[in-house]
Amino acid sequence: MSTLSAIYVRLPNWIGDVCMSLPSLQALLNTRVPIVVCARPWARDLLAGFELSGFVEMKGRWREDRAAVHAHKKKTRHAHVRGLLLPDSLSSAMVFKFAGIPSAGYRDDGRSLILRWPINKPAAALHAVESWYYVATHALMRWNLPVEPRHPGKHLGLKLAGRHQAEGLRAVNEAGLQPGRFVLIAPTATGLHHGKIKVWPYFDALTRALQQKGYTVAMCPPPSEAEDARRNAPSALCLPPLNLGAFATLSHLAALVICNDSGVSHLAAAANARQLTLFGVTERARTGPWSGNATCLGSAQHWPSLAEVENQACALLHTDPGT
Repeated sequence: MSTLSAIYVRLPNWIGDVCMSLPSLQALLNTRVPIVVCARPWARDLLAGFELSGFVEMKGRWREDRAAVHAHKKKTRHAHVRGLLLPDSLSSAMVFKFAGIPSAGYRDDGRSLILRWPINKPAAALHAVESWYYVATHALMRWNLPVEPRHPGKHLGLKLAGRHQAEGLRAVNEAGLQPGRFVLIAPTATGLHHGKIKVWPYFDALTRALQQKGYTVAMCPPPSEAEDARRNAPSALCLPPLNLGAFATLSHLAALVICNDSGVSHLAAAANARQLTLFGVTERARTGPWSGNATCLGSAQHWPSLAEVENQACALLHTDPGT
């Protein structure tokens, strides 16, 4: 068998999902085969700390994405490549197929005839981290490549670049904050889940309660969510928006991150920040933060009360990190 020139991996489209796919990415990198990531443009910054062989921006229009992947493959002269598809959509399989990349991925959505190595989904219900790791490691075994580690670790393992750390620390200093002495909230979550709002309804009251106890409460929403964030927590200190890597640094510098089950929860988990994640409409067993430093309240059936969250937040703030 010819030596592999590269493995092209298509990452998911959402921030939280990319964070949860980091153990799978690391398993691919551990093979020492050059890895080319195909993902949405914002993922380039988040993954800047990883030693990738290339990055191809995906726009979500399969013909344009196919052309971008094919052009990269031609430019780099990758003669013997293979592809791994973490999304289980038909369009993602078509992109690699018509770019000339034989691929592995879950057998789903009519993709069996397009995939070279279709993989059956496991019968057991898995966390998203485990599900993507399953398909990644089974693809590596099909290709006779080493699988290390055999199972995803306890942390997502985001590698922050030096500039991420510098930008995050600068944001803290410019806001007059001190590392480890402020609470970072994320009082927004985009979209609906089965028609239900994914935002815990008491962020304003919680912010005021924590302020009365002497805590500084800050938030750093993206531009598209800034208006909603100010409406949901008007008294919180609002920092200018940051790129994803710098925001992950910011979450690690906070004493505690309080957020919905959203991209922020997974960014905080990826940075191993101490966090309190609130559930009200989603299932934590499937999409909860993959971190030993995360505490979860609520369920898919009901949100936690203001008193529950306030009490838990204060308990965490009085606990030394790592204990």
